Amino acid sequence: MQFEVLAKCHTTRARVSRMRLAHGVTMLPTFMPVATQAAIKGLTPQQVEALGINLILNNTYHLNLRPGIQVLKEAGGAHKFQGWNHNLLTDSGGFQLVSLSKFTKITEEGALFASPFDGSPTMLTPEESISIQHAIGADIIMQLDDVVSSLTVGPRVEEAMWRTVRWLDRCIEFHQKSGKDDVQNLFAIVQGGLEAELRDKCLDEMIARKDRVAGYAIGGLSGGEEKDVFWRVIKQCADKLPEDRPRYSMGIGFAEDLLVCVALGVDMADCVFPTRTARFGVALTFKGPLNLRLSKHSADMRPIEEGCPCPTCSSGITRALLNHTATLETAAAHAITQHNLVFQARVMGGARDAIMNGTFPQYLKDFFANYFGDVGYPEWCVNALKSVGVDLLEGKPDTRVVSGDGAKWEYSEAA
Repeated sequence: MQFEVLAKCHTTRARVSRMRLAHGVTMLPTFMPVATQAAIKGLTPQQVEALGINLILNNTYHLNLRPGIQVLKEAGGAHKFQGWNHNLLTDSGGFQLVSLSKFTKITEEGALFASPFDGSPTMLTPEESISIQHAIGADIIMQLDDVVSSLTVGPRVEEAMWRTVRWLDRCIEFHQKSGKDDVQNLFAIVQGGLEAELRDKCLDEMIARKDRVAGYAIGGLSGGEEKDVFWRVIKQCADKLPEDRPRYSMGIGFAEDLLVCVALGVDMADCVFPTRTARFGVALTFKGPLNLRLSKHSADMRPIEEGCPCPTCSSGITRALLNHTATLETAAAHAITQHNLVFQARVMGGARDAIMNGTFPQYLKDFFANYFGDVGYPEWCVNALKSVGVDLLEGKPDTRVVSGDGAKWEYSEAA
């Protein structure tokens, strides 16, 4: 990996970087769509490529179960298997320790899974996780971490944090002995739950191993914790992680979350949100999400968003047609998925341009005014951005501020 910081925001911690991997260059900050089973649901690799996306995520745990490592080896790796010629990141399977916890038992050796398909046991050790990721051939691979829900409290959180550190050492050793560390780049994952002291201990341990990892991820969040706690953990980690390594916040997908994380110093994020929500008929726009299933869109002949360059909007597909077909015809899911992925790319691309031009604070103010101006700014976003020198309420004494997560949705016909 070649990682170069090209520009820094003069106010916040945001930055623009160039990350060169074996399958090309990816500009950061960026959002990574999730192709869990080696496919973005509903789209071909050619369609994804045409949207300007050049870094996606595959799931190690699921690809190990199906189609299995032997098939991937015979195909020549996951790039060839899925027809994807650009950069690829694989998670380690650690998240499934939480999402499939009823099938999992954690030991120091690794995680013992019962297959959700047939119940057969599979032991996923740190070494086996790296071996699977070697067979997949991803450009960025993740250490296996001991993941607990972000709402977990008590001694299990510290136990998982220290085990994650020990498992990182095993991942590093196996990866370096493989001889693949020149083309596949291992990232460490910072754990420690919502406890600042544990996060600091984990950060110290991970940073001490800096010369043997290519980058860092912030894990163990986006599990239902309060957003005012979430951003403080992100800031604590981003402030301390090395300047010359990419920083990846795992499981972040809402536009406001992405921009807050960028302002706090995060370079990469991933989430199933934009593609999953598309399949429920929800389109993402700079004015907020549109629930296209609502009857108020049934005679609306406008595109999802005026000026959007995505294939859906630029081809003239209307909100009315999508209202007619959403959740009923697969074509609607495909159309909204393409739009949502382009929306995510526009949010992050706009951030990169603004950082390069020295206008990122104003970009944040404009985005939040357009997105939340009619319903009120989320208090946690106001607090987070103020911590890095951006006052969203400056010159807006009458602006409403909303407590809680402040997420904006069209929930019902009354919306």
